Amino acid sequence: MDKVIVTIIGAFGIVFTYWFFLFKKEKEIKANGSIDIIVDGGYSPSLISLEVNKKIIINFLRKDSNSCLEEVIFPDFKIKRYLPLNKRVTIELNPSKKGEYSFRCGMNMFHGKVIVK
Repeated sequence: MDKVIVTIIGAFGIVFTYWFFLFKKEKEIKANGSIDIIVDGGYSPSLISLEVNKKIIINFLRKDSNSCLEEVIFPDFKIKRYLPLNKRVTIELNPSKKGEYSFRCGMNMFHGKVIVK
Protein backbone atom coordinates (compact mmCIF):
# COMPACT_ATOMS: atom_id res chain seq x y z
CA MET A 1 0.00 0.00 0.00
CA ASP A 2 2.83 2.43 0.81
CA LYS A 3 4.34 1.88 -2.67
CA VAL A 4 1.04 2.83 -4.28
CA ILE A 5 0.82 6.04 -2.26
CA VAL A 6 4.43 6.98 -3.09
CA THR A 7 3.80 6.27 -6.78
CA ILE A 8 0.65 8.44 -6.82
CA ILE A 9 2.41 11.32 -5.03
CA GLY A 10 5.39 11.01 -7.39
CA ALA A 11 3.15 11.07 -10.47
CA PHE A 12 1.32 14.13 -9.13
CA GLY A 13 4.67 15.85 -8.53
CA ILE A 14 5.81 15.16 -12.09
CA VAL A 15 2.55 16.47 -13.59
CA PHE A 16 2.68 19.60 -11.41
CA THR A 17 6.30 20.27 -12.40
CA TYR A 18 5.52 19.99 -16.12
CA TRP A 19 2.48 22.25 -15.76
CA PHE A 20 4.37 24.86 -13.74
CA PHE A 21 7.35 25.15 -16.08
CA LEU A 22 5.86 24.38 -19.49
CA PHE A 23 2.13 25.09 -19.58
CA LYS A 24 1.57 27.90 -17.10
CA LYS A 25 0.31 30.95 -18.97
CA GLU A 26 1.38 34.37 -17.81
CA LYS A 27 -1.31 36.99 -17.54
CA GLU A 28 -0.96 39.49 -20.36
CA ILE A 29 -1.30 43.13 -19.30
CA LYS A 30 -2.40 45.66 -21.92
CA ALA A 31 -0.37 48.84 -21.59
CA ASN A 32 -1.71 52.28 -22.43
CA GLY A 33 0.90 55.00 -22.20
CA SER A 34 2.87 53.74 -19.20
CA ILE A 35 3.20 50.71 -16.99
CA ASP A 36 4.95 49.95 -13.70
CA ILE A 37 6.97 46.75 -13.36
CA ILE A 38 8.01 45.56 -9.92
CA VAL A 39 11.32 43.69 -9.93
CA ASP A 40 11.13 41.25 -7.02
CA GLY A 41 12.14 37.66 -7.72
CA GLY A 42 11.35 38.33 -11.38
CA TYR A 43 9.28 40.89 -13.27
CA SER A 44 5.68 41.60 -12.39
CA PRO A 45 3.98 41.89 -14.79
CA SER A 46 6.26 40.00 -17.13
CA LEU A 47 3.99 39.99 -20.20
CA ILE A 48 2.94 43.35 -21.64
CA SER A 49 0.98 44.00 -24.81
CA LEU A 50 0.60 47.22 -26.77
CA GLU A 51 -0.29 48.47 -30.21
CA VAL A 52 2.27 49.10 -32.93
CA ASN A 53 3.60 52.68 -33.20
CA LYS A 54 2.38 53.51 -29.69
CA LYS A 55 4.94 54.97 -27.32
CA ILE A 56 5.14 53.25 -23.94
CA ILE A 57 6.94 54.30 -20.80
CA ILE A 58 7.99 51.39 -18.62
CA ASN A 59 8.84 52.20 -15.00
CA PHE A 60 10.96 49.55 -13.28
CA LEU A 61 11.10 49.50 -9.47
CA ARG A 62 13.61 46.99 -8.09
CA LYS A 63 12.80 45.68 -4.63
CA ASP A 64 14.98 42.54 -4.73
CA SER A 65 18.62 42.85 -3.63
CA ASN A 66 19.61 39.91 -5.84
CA SER A 67 22.55 41.08 -7.98
CA CYS A 68 21.12 39.25 -11.01
CA LEU A 69 18.27 41.75 -11.15
CA GLU A 70 20.54 44.83 -11.10
CA GLU A 71 20.18 45.26 -14.87
CA VAL A 72 17.38 45.05 -17.38
CA ILE A 73 18.24 44.45 -21.03
CA PHE A 74 16.05 44.90 -24.11
CA PRO A 75 18.29 43.28 -26.76
CA ASP A 76 16.05 44.16 -29.74
CA PHE A 77 16.14 47.85 -28.82
CA LYS A 78 19.80 47.83 -27.70
CA ILE A 79 18.81 49.11 -24.25
CA LYS A 80 20.66 48.15 -21.09
CA ARG A 81 19.87 49.92 -17.82
CA TYR A 82 21.09 49.62 -14.27
CA LEU A 83 18.26 49.25 -11.73
CA PRO A 84 19.24 50.68 -8.34
CA LEU A 85 17.45 49.22 -5.34
CA ASN A 86 14.16 50.98 -4.46
CA LYS A 87 14.52 53.64 -7.18
CA ARG A 88 12.33 54.04 -10.24
CA VAL A 89 14.03 53.70 -13.63
CA THR A 90 12.12 54.76 -16.74
CA ILE A 91 12.57 53.22 -20.18
CA GLU A 92 10.73 54.58 -23.20
CA LEU A 93 9.90 52.33 -26.15
CA ASN A 94 8.20 53.10 -29.45
CA PRO A 95 8.09 49.82 -31.41
CA SER A 96 7.43 50.32 -35.12
CA LYS A 97 6.90 46.65 -36.02
CA LYS A 98 4.57 43.97 -34.74
CA GLY A 99 6.23 41.12 -32.90
CA GLU A 100 7.47 39.86 -29.58
CA TYR A 101 10.33 41.68 -27.89
CA SER A 102 11.94 40.11 -24.86
CA PHE A 103 13.60 41.74 -21.90
CA ARG A 104 15.77 40.03 -19.32
CA CYS A 105 18.06 40.46 -16.37
CA GLY A 106 21.81 40.84 -16.78
CA MET A 107 22.45 37.13 -16.15
CA ASN A 108 19.64 35.96 -18.49
CA MET A 109 17.84 34.15 -15.65
CA PHE A 110 14.65 36.26 -15.40
CA HIS A 111 12.63 37.16 -18.47
CA GLY A 112 9.72 39.25 -19.65
CA LYS A 113 8.13 40.04 -22.97
CA VAL A 114 6.56 42.98 -24.79
CA ILE A 115 4.05 41.86 -27.42
CA VAL A 116 3.32 44.45 -30.11
CA LYS A 117 0.05 43.84 -31.97
